[in-house]
Amino acid sequence: MIRKVFTTALLAGFLAGLIISLVQEFTTTPLILHAEEYENAGPEKAALSLPAQTAEARIYLAHAGGPADHQEREWAPADGIERSLYTSGANVIAGIGFSLLLVAAFTLHGRPVNGRTGLLWGIAGFTVFSLAPALGLAPEAPGAIAAELSLRQGWWVLTAACTAAGLWLLFFRQQRGLNILGLVIIALPHIIGAPHPTEMGGNTPPELAAAFAAASLVVSAVFWALMGWLNGMLFARFGGNEALRA
Repeated sequence: MIRKVFTTALLAGFLAGLIISLVQEFTTTPLILHAEEYENAGPEKAALSLPAQTAEARIYLAHAGGPADHQEREWAPADGIERSLYTSGANVIAGIGFSLLLVAAFTLHGRPVNGRTGLLWGIAGFTVFSLAPALGLAPEAPGAIAAELSLRQGWWVLTAACTAAGLWLLFFRQQRGLNILGLVIIALPHIIGAPHPTEMGGNTPPELAAAFAAASLVVSAVFWALMGWLNGMLFARFGGNEALRA
């Protein structure tokens, strides 16, 4: 059974990671490259995209770093093929990791799956790991001002865990009290509130940031739907359903 689980997750994650990397090349990657032009530009160029009353404040913030402007930039892959390869590798690793979670969920649930039911599990995964966290912390384009990273990561983990637990109580428990508890747990992180910076803004124009957030969510939905379908189909083909019945 373990061999079937790993074979399914490795193949499904690898295929989903490669396919979504190709999709990103025509969707989110051009938006990221465009946003990085504003992120790396001087305050004069950034000010051109802002109303006159905010341009002066933005220049002040850009120069507030002082000596930090002279620090060496962190290493990053070069634009072009090298960057695409690193992105594809990261997508494949993420695809395999999330696929392992999906196949583990298939196994724990204990019911036969196929491509269609796998797709439903993929939609649930998108809701847990992308949609619910995005309600408080939308995908951020380069150059946007954000709260402290550790605070955002903590809230993301809390939201994903609460959403997963809440969905489980909603769909896999028949008691009405537990269903209501599931809704409360799902809402809890949003009642607490996501961490946000004291000041909003950044060099990236808001129209570009909004387009990136929307495109990222759509690409994530495609990624999870593809992973769910592939994992369900391959799990059934490799004999996972027979092993569950045994």
